[in-house]
Amino acid sequence: MGSPDVELRPLSRADLPLVSRWLAEPLVARWWADDPAPEAVEAEYGPTVDGTDPTRVYLGLSDGEPFGLIQVWRFADEPDSYAELSRVCHVPPGALGIDYLIGEPDARGRGLGTAMIAAAVARGFADHPDADDVLVAVALGNEASWRALRRAGAVWYAEGEMAPDNPADPPDHVVHRFRR
Repeated sequence: MGSPDVELRPLSRADLPLVSRWLAEPLVARWWADDPAPEAVEAEYGPTVDGTDPTRVYLGLSDGEPFGLIQVWRFADEPDSYAELSRVCHVPPGALGIDYLIGEPDARGRGLGTAMIAAAVARGFADHPDADDVLVAVALGNEASWRALRRAGAVWYAEGEMAPDNPADPPDHVVHRFRR
């Protein structure tokens, strides 16, 4: 059985109510700390939609239907993320990062997250020819997330303590790495 077909589409302002709904979904809220209130979603994602934030945000689509969200950014554009990850491991020059969520509960467990991750890594490398690495830090307890990274081709790169998105979680994180 092959990977499911997944398409990435840039996030638009019309998608923000969907993102708000996804952020309020219990499993997403468990691991993703963004406020789901419409005004908070606009503040967080509006600059990306407008092109004033260098982070690229995409919806993952399967059969034309959105099921998840994935962000691709350069660590050089995110100094706080760079500083925190640098305390755990070496962050190569030009390295990219990704964050992702599966917002539709019935989309989980079907390989769509793995396919979306692989597509975003390929897109990140295509858009940033000077980047040779994508590093992804995940809470150690979020096993489904780091297993999806491995299925998408990442290797375990490092582990260490980082501030968790959910203050109830321990600080233990694993870092996975994709190489060009």
